[in-house]
Amino acid sequence: MIVLMTNQEVAKILRNVAAGYSIKDDRKFRFQILAYQKAADTIGHLNTEISEYYKSNNLDSLPGIGASIKSHIEELFKKGKVSHFEWVLKGIPQAVFSLLDIPSFGPKRAYILTKSFKLNNPQTVIDDLEKAAKKGKIADILGFGEKSQSEILRAIEEFRRGAGKTTRMVLPYAQDVADKLVSYLKQLKDVKRAEPLGSLRRKAATIGDIDLAVASNHPKAVIDHFVSYPYLERVIEKGDVSASILVSGGRQIDLMIQAPESFGSLLQHFTGSKNHNVRLREYALKKNLSLSEYGIKDKKSKIQKFDTEEKFYQAIGLQWIPPELREDTGEVELAAKHSLPTLIELEDLKGDLHIHSNYPIEPSHDLGLSSMEDMLKKAKDLGYEYLGFSEHNPSISKHTNRRIYEILKKRNENIEQIKSSIKDVRIFKLLEIDILPSGKLAIDNDSLDLLDGSIVAIHSVFSMDKDKMTERVINGLSHKKAKILAHPTGRMLNTRPGYELDWDKIFDFCKKYNKALEINAWPDRLDLPDVIIRMAIKTNVKIIINTDSHRAEQMDMAKYGVAMARRGWAEKNDILNTLGYNDFSNWLKS
Repeated sequence: MIVLMTNQEVAKILRNVAAGYSIKDDRKFRFQILAYQKAADTIGHLNTEISEYYKSNNLDSLPGIGASIKSHIEELFKKGKVSHFEWVLKGIPQAVFSLLDIPSFGPKRAYILTKSFKLNNPQTVIDDLEKAAKKGKIADILGFGEKSQSEILRAIEEFRRGAGKTTRMVLPYAQDVADKLVSYLKQLKDVKRAEPLGSLRRKAATIGDIDLAVASNHPKAVIDHFVSYPYLERVIEKGDVSASILVSGGRQIDLMIQAPESFGSLLQHFTGSKNHNVRLREYALKKNLSLSEYGIKDKKSKIQKFDTEEKFYQAIGLQWIPPELREDTGEVELAAKHSLPTLIELEDLKGDLHIHSNYPIEPSHDLGLSSMEDMLKKAKDLGYEYLGFSEHNPSISKHTNRRIYEILKKRNENIEQIKSSIKDVRIFKLLEIDILPSGKLAIDNDSLDLLDGSIVAIHSVFSMDKDKMTERVINGLSHKKAKILAHPTGRMLNTRPGYELDWDKIFDFCKKYNKALEINAWPDRLDLPDVIIRMAIKTNVKIIINTDSHRAEQMDMAKYGVAMARRGWAEKNDILNTLGYNDFSNWLKS
């Protein structure tokens, strides 16, 4: 018998332990803090329950779960508590951890405030702290003052409006906000370079606050320009070389400025991740080098400055590491051997196979909004060789098998007419077909025979257990025309965690029967997760990057699918739609 806990519950416990270590001594325990934060992030983003990894004795297969944390998680599932965690958290009020959800609150600040006012109730601590601030009591605490008191009141107000730390933007939306700010910053001639930092530059699926870096010799002019942003809500902080603002929508944007000659060092340092930087510094220390956002220093010389990241990495004997790989999953070791993979680029894609046009196919749901002709024109603009129209199958509740056959036959005739008039981009006649709870496909064999191939997907009954869902997916993929599994985990970022699958069985089946897994670039999906992409590639399972577009302009989202692929260490040869038309057509027929 095990004590059942969700991924988010386990992740929360590990984050609390990291916070406990920080309160005890954040310098002495810095490696423990990083280790627990990394483990919490890994577990929090899993699509399979961590309990399944425990039951199969496979916890150490997860990035960031070393022997020590593995043993603690095992104890947690066996006993519901961990003696080591109790030691770390001894003397820390539970109310501290309630405060950590408030923007700008770190462990030490939360601890000092709870102890100063004897706030021990996690349910009322935020209300109690707000009352103390309004009475002016926080300003009297050593190290705080009037400014801190005002900031705390503002942070609590923002938290009540929903601006908690748990609220994260999906990558495409964060990128859009950042791109607009970068464009605005570059309007100033004093800005030589402007780049995003942190998880956004590493292209993580979800992003918290947005960090930006600017190369300039005139920081005051840049900051004055930054705080004059037209969509500014308020200025949070304005310093000599940094500033923070809140923009429309309640999103915080942090800016750092560095002279151009050392900009590469800053870019490297603040891109992260924390775990990558720790590994990098361990590597540098062996060469008697110390690294910082200002450059590289040895025991004898002055600090060396670097205007580019490439020069920074080269100076410590490493191949430049693409930001998407900087998660401490073996990239530093491979960079030392100059053996990093050559990651896929957006320009490598030759087509998009998951496209919903507005052809009146009477689908089960979500008809597209652009014509086939408009989508083909967009494909030409993108330099594609081919496009796969894959509208949802006609509704099986409203149509007989015969009627579905007639709809698809008429659609084929329409496509053939388009083929005769538009020759720049080749067309595949596909369909996105529901895998029913029974594992059967939503349309019959006669209708399937009208297709060049099909994408199959789960669109209902997400609550099946792992074994039954795995069997359902494999059954759906078993038809010879079923070639691609769409949005394979079913996740919707910030909304739905996704269903569980036995990935070893899925990989084995796909490899044996020449099936592909989709990276779905739709903003709220970004599905497959990078961890599973890397696992698939290691087992030689082919991947395909699709946009799931319902409008022609949405086909630009392919770059986010490529970003997920790069985070999963994918090279060009791992991605099927880097093949030319003839080769892809042959695969589709195989």
